[in-house]
Amino acid sequence: MRALRYHAPGDVRIEDVPEPVCGPDEVKIRVRNCSTCGTDVKIRANGHVNITRTTTMGHEVAGEVVEVGAAAVGGFRPGDRVQVIAAVPCGDCHECRRGWMAVCQNQTSVGYQYDGGFAEYMIVPPQVLRVDGLNRIPDGVGFPEASAAEPLACAINAQEQLGIEEGDFTVVFGAGPIGCMHIRVARGLHKVGTVVLVDINAERLALSAAAVAPDIVIDASKVDVVAEVLRLTEGRGADVIITATPANVVQEQAVAMAARNGRISFFGGLPKTNPTITLDSNLVHYRQLHLHGANGSAPAHHRAALGYIADGSIPVGDLITERLPLERAAEALDIVAEGRAIKVTIEP
Repeated sequence: MRALRYHAPGDVRIEDVPEPVCGPDEVKIRVRNCSTCGTDVKIRANGHVNITRTTTMGHEVAGEVVEVGAAAVGGFRPGDRVQVIAAVPCGDCHECRRGWMAVCQNQTSVGYQYDGGFAEYMIVPPQVLRVDGLNRIPDGVGFPEASAAEPLACAINAQEQLGIEEGDFTVVFGAGPIGCMHIRVARGLHKVGTVVLVDINAERLALSAAAVAPDIVIDASKVDVVAEVLRLTEGRGADVIITATPANVVQEQAVAMAARNGRISFFGGLPKTNPTITLDSNLVHYRQLHLHGANGSAPAHHRAALGYIADGSIPVGDLITERLPLERAAEALDIVAEGRAIKVTIEP
């Protein structure tokens, strides 16, 4: 079969590999959609500490069950339409026992330790099955939309922590697909008020704004974004700020523009080579700010995401603006890197 394989930083290839064999405690799926992510672009360029061998990339996976091992848990049958979690908690550590599976200390990942979904077929390992990480796709939800449940689950996890209230003035940094999903979650689940979308890429800002219709867009390459948010709020600042982009300055701006009792999600991780920011601690102290990290999602967030897609609370289909065959998967990563689409999905 064909697969997109990571060999080393800068060395990613479509190549022939043996079709995987389903073990007794595994499930084999025919991949129907595997959507792309900015993380895939970073892995191609820099590798990842958890990728220690040649591996098949891709972690936003939806497909159809073709074989079920005799000892596999979950009661799956050939023909079932399924979606796969990406971050796999162990289920046994202190964090997992406390219900904090998104920050499992023994977490493994599809497309890292396990071969991923940029392939014709994929094995769902027992580590996924035993934490209820293979989800049946609800009726009426297509494979492309189901593959987008993984990033949506991450946005749901992040916003759960923020104590968002109806009517909150909300700023989202980053006009990529995850920024769009954050806007959809903030509106669809939390009924926020004014939504501001910020980016420095005018073309990507226009593309995403046309899809998710923020109330205000700010091109931060041309405008002092902190001053503009303070102007828009008559000096009060933003109630909720989500930094869905890996930029140091954005995190500093988020703190500077936060209103009293403001809630901030540092959603986009910073480069490992430059992970620090300058923080005015007095702003946090005197404004009683709430700073939250956000690291992936738990299996329950995936099930919630599929439910919200199914009932229309959070539509995602229109965010998929490019659909490419597996042979063009490397090109898909170029499109993501250049911001020429919102969401790009691969259809093996």
